[in-house]
Amino acid sequence: MLTNAKVRSAKGRERPYKLADGGGLTLLVNPDGSRWWRLRYRYGGREKMLSLGVYPDVSLALAREKRGEARTLLARGVDPSSERKAKKVADADTFKAIAEEWLDSGCPGKRTKSRLKVGTIKQLRHRLKTYVYPYHGSSPIKEITTTAFHTTLKRLVAKDLFETAARVRAISSRVFRYAIATGRAEADPAAALIDALPRAETRHFAAITDPGEIGKLLRAIDGYDGQPATRAALRLAPYVFVRPSELRLAEWTEIDLDASEWRIPAERTKMSREHFVPLSRQAVEILYELMPHTGHRRFVFPGIRDPKGRPLSENTLNAALRRLDYTNDQMVAHGFRTMASTRLNELGFDPDLIEVQLAHMDKDRVRAIYNRAEYIEKRRAMMQSWADYLDSLKAGASVTAIGQGR
Repeated sequence: MLTNAKVRSAKGRERPYKLADGGGLTLLVNPDGSRWWRLRYRYGGREKMLSLGVYPDVSLALAREKRGEARTLLARGVDPSSERKAKKVADADTFKAIAEEWLDSGCPGKRTKSRLKVGTIKQLRHRLKTYVYPYHGSSPIKEITTTAFHTTLKRLVAKDLFETAARVRAISSRVFRYAIATGRAEADPAAALIDALPRAETRHFAAITDPGEIGKLLRAIDGYDGQPATRAALRLAPYVFVRPSELRLAEWTEIDLDASEWRIPAERTKMSREHFVPLSRQAVEILYELMPHTGHRRFVFPGIRDPKGRPLSENTLNAALRRLDYTNDQMVAHGFRTMASTRLNELGFDPDLIEVQLAHMDKDRVRAIYNRAEYIEKRRAMMQSWADYLDSLKAGASVTAIGQGR
């Protein structure tokens, strides 16, 4: 019988040697000092050998436990080596294993001639990791039923995450189809659910996302000759990409220009929690320019007809865009959020950073990462890089990447 002290003190010699513990369990000590657990047993009249791991990762107690498990299998007439191989095959055919293989191979099946952008793949992986793996990741993919997968999607519907549920269903369906194509599944349980999920009433916000057209829009905004508050709000919108209501209702007490940050209180946000907006150098300059005009008021962007008591009306920014000859089908105030989301993802930024900055994340995700110091600093860097990128487009540069903040 071996002891922990004897196993711990076993040193390499000129040739490999074994230390026996009984019941077929031995410790193979190699000349380089590595120690491997081996189990010798007989099955079907033949002597066989099974590796049980490396010491100290596998302790003496754990090696004995593994020996006991192997003996139990032998008593049932099962070959431990064959059982292990079968388990490896089963593990390789789990939803998570196949999904990761699909992601690593560039998500084949997408109608594109080239590999998807890194940021897009990261976003797909994030959704699977957050919403599917906890429930189906370890399940053999061919055993996942439509009913079971429907239950998973209904968890999102219950939280009013209708769009997320639809996206998760579509992504998962592609994983199932990949499994079918590679011979590891026979059906796509997510396909049957395409019409089974309730849809929220959707609003489609017109947005400009083409880099060249973004540059034209920014130049047009710089040429806007309306009221100072309206012009400043329009100039600031692409740099901060908050919701239009959050922008027009901004108060000077929420903004710290010295710290280059804006904290929107929970009662004014859609998600009912404080939203932190790092202010880029460009955003701070816009606000400093506006301060002589409205710095003595409550609202950063006071209304045109009642500058002392009310903020800009909800139609002011859209009306300003119409004055710049952008129709309602081309660009609306809310479209600056779509512009930022689309371009930042295409530019390869961390999807978590983008979603947090858009205040899209569900409460569980935000609770885990929202206030981490390193996340705050990464968001600051992203917002400054985004502002520099916009300025490059405004200057007419053909910019397709950002060198900072990714």
